[in-house]
Amino acid sequence: MRTERNLTRRLDRVFARLDREPERPAHIDVPRMSRHRVVLFSATLAFYLAIVWAVVTTSWLVRLDWQVMFFRPYQQWPQIHAFLDYYVVLGQRGPTAVMVASWLGWRSWRQHTLRPLLTLATSLLILNITVGAAKLGMGRLGPHYATVIGSSEMGLGGDIFPSGHTANAVVTWGILAYLASSPRARRWLSALSAVTSLGVGLTTVYLGTHWLSDVLLGWAAGLLIMLALPWFEPLVTKAETTLFDLRDRLRDRLGRPAPEPAVPVTPVVLMPRTTSAEQPAPAREPVSSTRSSRGLAHLAPGAHAARSERPVTPAGSRRPPHADRVPRGTTQPARPLTGG
Repeated sequence: MRTERNLTRRLDRVFARLDREPERPAHIDVPRMSRHRVVLFSATLAFYLAIVWAVVTTSWLVRLDWQVMFFRPYQQWPQIHAFLDYYVVLGQRGPTAVMVASWLGWRSWRQHTLRPLLTLATSLLILNITVGAAKLGMGRLGPHYATVIGSSEMGLGGDIFPSGHTANAVVTWGILAYLASSPRARRWLSALSAVTSLGVGLTTVYLGTHWLSDVLLGWAAGLLIMLALPWFEPLVTKAETTLFDLRDRLRDRLGRPAPEPAVPVTPVVLMPRTTSAEQPAPAREPVSSTRSSRGLAHLAPGAHAARSERPVTPAGSRRPPHADRVPRGTTQPARPLTGG
Protein backbone atom coordinates (compact mmCIF):
# COMPACT_ATOMS: atom_id res chain seq x y z
CA MET A 1 0.00 0.00 0.00
CA ARG A 2 2.90 2.37 0.77
CA THR A 3 4.38 1.74 -2.69
CA GLU A 4 1.10 2.60 -4.38
CA ARG A 5 0.79 5.82 -2.41
CA ASN A 6 4.36 6.85 -3.33
CA LEU A 7 3.63 6.16 -7.00
CA THR A 8 0.45 8.20 -6.76
CA ARG A 9 2.34 11.15 -5.27
CA ARG A 10 4.93 10.99 -8.06
CA LEU A 11 2.24 10.94 -10.72
CA ASP A 12 0.59 13.93 -9.10
CA ARG A 13 3.86 15.88 -9.11
CA VAL A 14 4.73 14.98 -12.70
CA PHE A 15 1.31 15.75 -14.16
CA ALA A 16 0.33 18.61 -11.87
CA ARG A 17 1.49 21.20 -14.39
CA LEU A 18 -0.10 19.34 -17.28
CA ASP A 19 -3.53 19.62 -15.65
CA ARG A 20 -3.51 23.38 -16.14
CA GLU A 21 -4.35 25.36 -19.20
CA PRO A 22 -1.51 25.87 -21.72
CA GLU A 23 0.56 28.98 -21.18
CA ARG A 24 1.72 29.27 -24.77
CA PRO A 25 0.88 32.51 -26.62
CA ALA A 26 -2.48 32.71 -28.31
CA HIS A 27 -1.02 33.25 -31.81
CA ILE A 28 0.65 29.81 -31.87
CA ASP A 29 -1.52 27.42 -33.85
CA VAL A 30 -1.16 23.89 -35.12
CA PRO A 31 0.24 23.83 -38.69
CA ARG A 32 -2.30 22.79 -41.30
CA MET A 33 -1.90 21.17 -44.67
CA SER A 34 -2.25 24.31 -46.74
CA ARG A 35 -2.17 24.53 -50.53
CA HIS A 36 1.37 25.91 -50.45
CA ARG A 37 2.52 22.96 -48.37
CA VAL A 38 0.79 20.51 -50.71
CA VAL A 39 2.62 22.04 -53.68
CA LEU A 40 5.97 21.74 -51.89
CA PHE A 41 5.20 18.17 -50.92
CA SER A 42 4.36 17.24 -54.51
CA ALA A 43 7.52 18.89 -55.85
CA THR A 44 9.71 17.16 -53.26
CA LEU A 45 8.10 13.82 -54.02
CA ALA A 46 8.79 14.30 -57.73
CA PHE A 47 12.42 15.15 -56.91
CA TYR A 48 12.64 12.00 -54.76
CA LEU A 49 11.34 9.76 -57.54
CA ALA A 50 13.61 11.44 -60.11
CA ILE A 51 16.71 10.64 -58.05
CA VAL A 52 15.65 7.02 -57.62
CA TRP A 53 15.03 6.70 -61.35
CA ALA A 54 18.38 8.31 -62.20
CA VAL A 55 20.24 5.84 -59.98
CA VAL A 56 18.29 2.77 -61.12
CA THR A 57 18.94 3.59 -64.80
CA THR A 58 22.66 4.29 -64.13
CA SER A 59 22.46 7.80 -65.54
CA TRP A 60 24.86 10.73 -65.24
CA LEU A 61 24.15 10.92 -61.52
CA VAL A 62 25.80 7.53 -60.96
CA ARG A 63 28.84 8.63 -62.97
CA LEU A 64 29.04 11.73 -60.77
CA ASP A 65 28.94 9.49 -57.71
CA TRP A 66 31.94 7.56 -58.94
CA GLN A 67 33.88 10.68 -59.86
CA VAL A 68 33.40 12.12 -56.36
CA MET A 69 34.38 8.80 -54.83
CA PHE A 70 37.63 8.64 -56.85
CA PHE A 71 38.36 12.23 -55.94
CA ARG A 72 38.59 11.10 -52.28
CA PRO A 73 37.85 14.38 -50.47
CA TYR A 74 39.22 13.05 -47.18
CA GLN A 75 42.64 12.88 -48.84
CA GLN A 76 42.36 16.28 -50.48
CA TRP A 77 41.58 18.14 -47.24
CA PRO A 78 42.88 16.03 -44.38
CA GLN A 79 43.16 19.02 -42.03
CA ILE A 80 39.37 19.12 -41.46
CA HIS A 81 38.98 15.40 -40.99
CA ALA A 82 39.01 15.53 -37.18
CA PHE A 83 36.38 18.28 -37.05
CA LEU A 84 34.05 16.53 -39.49
CA ASP A 85 34.28 13.32 -37.49
CA TYR A 86 32.52 15.19 -34.67
CA TYR A 87 30.26 17.22 -36.91
CA VAL A 88 28.71 14.13 -38.47
CA VAL A 89 27.32 13.21 -35.02
CA LEU A 90 24.65 15.86 -35.65
CA GLY A 91 23.08 13.36 -38.02
CA GLN A 92 23.20 10.30 -35.78
CA ARG A 93 19.80 9.32 -34.49
CA GLY A 94 20.69 8.54 -30.89
CA PRO A 95 22.56 11.70 -29.78
CA THR A 96 20.37 14.10 -31.74
CA ALA A 97 17.14 12.51 -30.49
CA VAL A 98 18.31 12.86 -26.88
CA MET A 99 19.27 16.52 -27.31
CA VAL A 100 16.08 17.52 -29.10
CA ALA A 101 13.87 15.45 -26.77
CA SER A 102 15.41 17.21 -23.75
CA TRP A 103 14.57 20.61 -25.19
CA LEU A 104 11.04 19.59 -26.22
CA GLY A 105 10.50 17.94 -22.84
CA TRP A 106 11.26 21.25 -21.16
CA ARG A 107 8.84 22.97 -23.53
CA SER A 108 6.16 20.41 -22.72
CA TRP A 109 6.69 21.12 -19.03
CA ARG A 110 6.42 24.87 -19.52
CA GLN A 111 3.43 24.75 -21.88
CA HIS A 112 1.63 21.98 -19.96
CA THR A 113 1.11 19.82 -23.04
CA LEU A 114 2.53 16.62 -24.49
CA ARG A 115 2.31 17.77 -28.11
CA PRO A 116 6.03 18.62 -28.65
CA LEU A 117 7.20 15.21 -27.47
CA LEU A 118 4.44 13.36 -29.31
CA THR A 119 5.23 15.24 -32.53
CA LEU A 120 8.89 14.29 -32.24
CA ALA A 121 8.00 10.65 -31.60
CA THR A 122 5.63 10.62 -34.59
CA SER A 123 8.22 12.11 -36.95
CA LEU A 124 10.91 9.65 -35.84
CA LEU A 125 8.50 6.75 -36.25
CA ILE A 126 7.65 7.81 -39.80
CA LEU A 127 11.37 8.29 -40.51
CA ASN A 128 12.25 4.79 -39.36
CA ILE A 129 9.47 3.21 -41.39
CA THR A 130 9.90 5.09 -44.68
CA VAL A 131 13.68 5.47 -44.82
CA GLY A 132 14.27 2.00 -43.39
CA ALA A 133 11.95 0.42 -45.97
CA ALA A 134 13.65 2.32 -48.81
CA LYS A 135 17.11 1.26 -47.64
CA LEU A 136 16.21 -2.42 -47.44
CA GLY A 137 14.08 -2.33 -50.59
CA MET A 138 16.74 -0.85 -52.88
CA GLY A 139 19.71 -2.57 -51.25
CA ARG A 140 22.45 -0.32 -52.59
CA LEU A 141 26.06 -0.82 -51.52
CA GLY A 142 28.20 2.07 -50.26
CA PRO A 143 31.43 3.38 -51.80
CA HIS A 144 33.65 1.27 -49.55
CA TYR A 145 31.87 -1.93 -50.63
CA ALA A 146 31.38 -1.20 -54.34
CA THR A 147 32.08 -4.14 -56.65
CA VAL A 148 31.87 -2.90 -60.28
CA ILE A 149 33.16 0.52 -61.32
CA GLY A 150 30.45 2.63 -62.94
CA SER A 151 27.53 0.49 -61.72
CA SER A 152 24.69 1.70 -59.51
CA GLU A 153 25.33 -1.09 -56.97
CA MET A 154 21.56 -1.50 -56.49
CA GLY A 155 19.92 -4.67 -55.24
CA LEU A 156 23.08 -6.14 -53.70
CA GLY A 157 21.93 -6.25 -50.09
CA GLY A 158 23.22 -2.87 -48.91
CA ASP A 159 21.45 -0.31 -46.77
CA ILE A 160 23.00 2.96 -47.87
CA PHE A 161 20.37 4.53 -50.13
CA PRO A 162 18.98 7.01 -49.02
CA SER A 163 21.35 8.51 -46.46
CA GLY A 164 19.99 7.97 -42.97
CA HIS A 165 22.26 10.63 -41.45
CA THR A 166 20.92 13.28 -43.82
CA ALA A 167 17.26 12.33 -43.41
CA ASN A 168 17.62 12.16 -39.64
CA ALA A 169 19.27 15.59 -39.52
CA VAL A 170 16.42 17.09 -41.58
CA VAL A 171 13.72 15.61 -39.31
CA THR A 172 15.40 16.02 -35.94
CA TRP A 173 16.47 19.61 -36.36
CA GLY A 174 13.52 20.50 -38.57
CA ILE A 175 11.09 19.58 -35.81
CA LEU A 176 12.36 22.57 -33.85
CA ALA A 177 11.32 24.84 -36.72
CA TYR A 178 7.99 23.02 -37.05
CA LEU A 179 7.19 23.68 -33.37
CA ALA A 180 8.56 27.23 -33.30
CA SER A 181 6.54 29.81 -31.37
CA SER A 182 6.61 32.55 -34.01
CA PRO A 183 6.79 32.79 -37.82
CA ARG A 184 10.15 34.56 -37.67
CA ALA A 185 11.67 31.82 -35.48
CA ARG A 186 10.19 29.23 -37.81
CA ARG A 187 11.89 30.76 -40.84
CA TRP A 188 15.28 31.04 -39.16
CA LEU A 189 15.14 27.54 -37.71
CA SER A 190 14.03 26.12 -41.06
CA ALA A 191 17.04 27.65 -42.82
CA LEU A 192 19.36 26.51 -40.04
CA SER A 193 18.06 22.92 -40.12
CA ALA A 194 18.38 22.81 -43.92
CA VAL A 195 22.00 23.99 -43.81
CA THR A 196 22.84 21.63 -40.96
CA SER A 197 21.32 18.61 -42.69
CA LEU A 198 23.06 19.35 -45.99
CA GLY A 199 26.34 19.83 -44.12
CA VAL A 200 25.90 16.46 -42.44
CA GLY A 201 25.18 14.83 -45.78
CA LEU A 202 28.21 16.35 -47.46
CA THR A 203 30.33 15.29 -44.50
CA THR A 204 29.36 11.64 -45.14
CA VAL A 205 30.44 12.13 -48.77
CA TYR A 206 33.74 13.59 -47.57
CA LEU A 207 34.30 10.59 -45.27
CA GLY A 208 33.49 8.20 -48.13
CA THR A 209 30.56 6.48 -46.37
CA HIS A 210 27.85 7.68 -48.82
CA TRP A 211 27.39 8.46 -52.48
CA LEU A 212 26.37 11.97 -53.42
CA SER A 213 23.00 10.65 -54.66
CA ASP A 214 22.44 9.07 -51.24
CA VAL A 215 22.65 12.50 -49.65
CA LEU A 216 20.25 14.09 -52.14
CA LEU A 217 17.69 11.33 -51.63
CA GLY A 218 18.07 11.45 -47.84
CA TRP A 219 17.51 15.20 -47.84
CA ALA A 220 14.35 14.76 -49.95
CA ALA A 221 13.11 11.92 -47.70
CA GLY A 222 13.46 14.03 -44.56
CA LEU A 223 11.79 17.02 -46.22
CA LEU A 224 8.83 14.85 -47.26
CA ILE A 225 8.30 13.82 -43.63
CA MET A 226 8.39 17.41 -42.40
CA LEU A 227 5.92 18.53 -45.06
CA ALA A 228 3.55 15.65 -44.27
CA LEU A 229 3.46 16.20 -40.50
CA PRO A 230 0.22 18.28 -40.50
CA TRP A 231 -1.63 15.19 -41.74
CA PHE A 232 -0.69 13.46 -38.50
CA GLU A 233 -1.76 16.28 -36.16
CA PRO A 234 -5.18 14.69 -35.44
CA LEU A 235 -3.36 11.49 -34.47
CA VAL A 236 -1.08 13.45 -32.13
CA THR A 237 -4.08 15.14 -30.51
CA LYS A 238 -5.87 11.82 -30.06
CA ALA A 239 -2.75 10.24 -28.56
CA GLU A 240 -2.39 13.12 -26.10
CA THR A 241 -6.03 12.79 -25.01
CA THR A 242 -5.65 9.03 -24.62
CA LEU A 243 -2.54 9.41 -22.49
CA PHE A 244 -4.25 11.91 -20.21
CA ASP A 245 -7.28 9.64 -19.83
CA LEU A 246 -5.03 6.68 -19.07
CA ARG A 247 -3.16 8.79 -16.53
CA ASP A 248 -6.42 9.77 -14.81
CA ARG A 249 -7.64 6.17 -14.62
CA LEU A 250 -4.31 4.96 -13.27
CA ARG A 251 -4.18 7.74 -10.71
CA ASP A 252 -7.73 7.01 -9.58
CA ARG A 253 -6.96 3.33 -9.26
CA LEU A 254 -3.78 3.86 -7.29
CA GLY A 255 -5.22 6.69 -5.25
CA ARG A 256 -7.86 4.57 -3.49
CA PRO A 257 -6.57 3.68 0.01
CA ALA A 258 -6.71 0.02 0.96
CA PRO A 259 -9.34 -0.87 3.62
CA GLU A 260 -7.73 -0.97 7.05
CA PRO A 261 -8.80 -3.45 9.75
CA ALA A 262 -11.50 -2.18 12.05
CA VAL A 263 -10.08 -1.21 15.43
CA PRO A 264 -12.42 -0.16 18.25
CA VAL A 265 -11.62 3.41 19.08
CA THR A 266 -12.70 4.98 22.34
CA PRO A 267 -14.59 8.15 21.55
CA VAL A 268 -13.02 11.32 22.86
CA VAL A 269 -15.44 13.66 24.62
CA LEU A 270 -14.41 17.29 24.35
CA MET A 271 -15.36 19.26 27.48
CA PRO A 272 -15.87 23.02 27.34
CA ARG A 273 -13.30 25.20 28.98
CA THR A 274 -14.08 26.17 32.61
CA THR A 275 -12.52 28.54 35.09
CA SER A 276 -10.37 27.38 37.94
CA ALA A 277 -13.29 27.69 40.36
CA GLU A 278 -15.61 25.67 38.16
CA GLN A 279 -13.03 23.13 37.06
CA PRO A 280 -13.96 19.68 38.40
CA ALA A 281 -11.50 17.51 40.23
CA PRO A 282 -9.40 15.34 37.96
CA ALA A 283 -10.51 11.77 37.70
CA ARG A 284 -8.28 9.06 38.99
CA GLU A 285 -6.16 7.17 36.54
CA PRO A 286 -7.68 3.77 35.82
CA VAL A 287 -5.67 0.76 36.80
CA SER A 288 -3.95 -0.86 33.85
CA SER A 289 -4.43 -4.46 32.91
CA THR A 290 -0.92 -5.38 34.06
CA ARG A 291 -1.58 -4.20 37.56
CA SER A 292 -5.13 -5.52 37.85
CA SER A 293 -4.03 -9.12 38.17
CA ARG A 294 -1.53 -8.10 40.79
CA GLY A 295 -4.14 -6.26 42.84
CA LEU A 296 -6.37 -9.32 43.20
CA ALA A 297 -4.11 -10.72 45.88
CA HIS A 298 -4.43 -7.56 47.98
CA LEU A 299 -8.20 -7.57 47.72
CA ALA A 300 -8.49 -11.05 49.20
CA PRO A 301 -9.98 -11.41 52.72
CA GLY A 302 -7.43 -10.81 55.46
CA ALA A 303 -5.11 -8.91 53.19
CA HIS A 304 -3.42 -5.72 54.24
CA ALA A 305 -5.18 -2.45 53.72
CA ALA A 306 -4.36 -0.24 50.78
CA ARG A 307 -1.71 2.43 51.10
CA SER A 308 -4.31 5.18 51.07
CA GLU A 309 -6.08 3.57 54.04
CA ARG A 310 -3.00 3.09 56.22
CA PRO A 311 -2.38 5.56 59.13
CA VAL A 312 0.01 8.34 58.37
CA THR A 313 3.45 7.99 59.95
CA PRO A 314 5.47 10.94 61.20
CA ALA A 315 7.75 12.56 58.66
CA GLY A 316 11.20 11.01 58.49
CA SER A 317 10.15 7.83 60.32
CA ARG A 318 9.65 4.46 58.72
CA ARG A 319 8.41 2.69 61.86
CA PRO A 320 4.67 2.23 62.21
CA PRO A 321 2.99 4.05 65.12
CA HIS A 322 1.98 2.18 68.30
CA ALA A 323 -1.02 3.08 70.37
CA ASP A 324 0.74 2.47 73.71
CA ARG A 325 3.70 4.78 72.95
CA VAL A 326 3.94 8.52 73.30
CA PRO A 327 6.52 10.87 71.96
CA ARG A 328 9.49 11.87 74.04
CA GLY A 329 9.20 14.93 76.30
CA THR A 330 5.58 14.27 77.16
CA THR A 331 4.13 12.66 80.28
CA GLN A 332 2.40 9.38 79.97
CA PRO A 333 -1.16 9.43 81.35
CA ALA A 334 -1.72 7.25 84.41
CA ARG A 335 -3.40 4.01 83.81
CA PRO A 336 -6.53 3.35 85.75
CA LEU A 337 -6.13 0.89 88.58
CA THR A 338 -8.12 -2.19 88.30
CA GLY A 339 -9.08 -4.31 91.17
CA GLY A 340 -7.48 -7.48 91.76
